[in-house]
Amino acid sequence: MDTPLRTYPLGSRALLAVGALALSTLNTASAAQAQTTNASELPIAVQMYTLRDFGTLEEQLAAVNRAGISAIETVGTQQVSAKELNALLEEHALEVISSHVQLDDLRNRLDETVAFNQAVGNDTLTMPYLAEDARPDDAEGWQALGEELGEIAAELDAEGFRLAYHNHDFEMEVYGDKTALEHLFDVAGSDLLAELDIAWVARGGFDPVEYVTRFDGQLFAVHAKDNAPKGTAEDEGGFATLGEGVLDWDAILPAIEAIDVEWYIIEHDMPLDAEAVITQGNSFLKEKLAALRAE
Repeated sequence: MDTPLRTYPLGSRALLAVGALALSTLNTASAAQAQTTNASELPIAVQMYTLRDFGTLEEQLAAVNRAGISAIETVGTQQVSAKELNALLEEHALEVISSHVQLDDLRNRLDETVAFNQAVGNDTLTMPYLAEDARPDDAEGWQALGEELGEIAAELDAEGFRLAYHNHDFEMEVYGDKTALEHLFDVAGSDLLAELDIAWVARGGFDPVEYVTRFDGQLFAVHAKDNAPKGTAEDEGGFATLGEGVLDWDAILPAIEAIDVEWYIIEHDMPLDAEAVITQGNSFLKEKLAALRAE
């Protein structure tokens, strides 16, 4: 016959040790799970301009998914219908958080632009660029543009939409004691939001750590983009994969976090390997932001 197993009572110290070990293991597992969850929920997106030469739109969105990113900023309509884009977004588990919309579309095709973005679940339009012949050449010109964009922003607000403005280096030109971008925002009012491109701010001669603070309360997003050392990476427009360039992200990211930015949008204007750029950029941002938010 089977001999019954004998059990022996544990002493109080042994019981405490076992309990402490179990609690420590549970806490460690919970912390690791929380860190993983928080990292996966960090507000990181990709500007689709980065992937414009990476095959078809479906291949581009698949690359975003593989990179571990779940949000995109589109370039207009991505040259597809809302129905086609929605099908691809669902297939690759992505959402649209902003769309780059040219000034001409804001002026002349606003209703169609709003309708398309409503259909794909996006509520933020961002003006991405001014052609050289459309750029004001004095403070008054930038203020006039700001007034116009403020009016468009107010019109969009009535539709449940928001308008943001994305800079390059030419908006860093100083008139009086302010940059062109500041003159624009001074007149536009609080309805217009900022999407600051960190690499272009630096190229314009300003310290991103200080410059982002000038848009406290209006910073919708930053374009997380790095500059290569001067005179290098000429075949990539002088840009670098995020974290591999010359910008001091250990100082820049805390400054951005302090003013409650909504989104970090990874972008590279001329990548040789777009998928590697967004994959490595996402890993870099997740590590840095998770550590900052855990402090």
